[in-house]
This record gives sequence, C-alpha cells and structure tokens, in this order.
Amino acid sequence: MNLSNSIKSCGICEEQKREGIHLYNFFICSECEHNMIHTEPREEKYNYYLQKLKNISQPTLFS
Repeated sequence: MNLSNSIKSCGICEEQKREGIHLYNFFICSECEHNMIHTEPREEKYNYYLQKLKNISQPTLFS
C-alpha cells in the first residue's frame, strides 16, 4: 500500500485528493477506498465501483 501526500485525481470519484493509495497506475482516495470496502455486492454502488476499477491497467512486464 502506497500512501500519497501530493494532490492526485481519484479514479473513482474524480475529485482532487491528497490521501489515498495507488493500485498500479490508478489512484484511489481514502474516502472511496473506505466506501468500496464497506459496500456489499447486493448494493447498487457495487457495480459502479466495478466499472471504475476496470480502468486499472497493469504495467507491462518485460523479461
């Protein structure tokens, strides 16, 4: 888990935030991270988070 102190755009809420995590090249603010963790699969917001997380792209590994 990589905490960041610079201002970044959250990939979920698209707001400028200071604190959060980086998942590959995707920044998730602390608020969205908390909300995602506490969302049940039967909730409507769950599908919203799934769609947003599909924007994560893994870096290419070169051997």
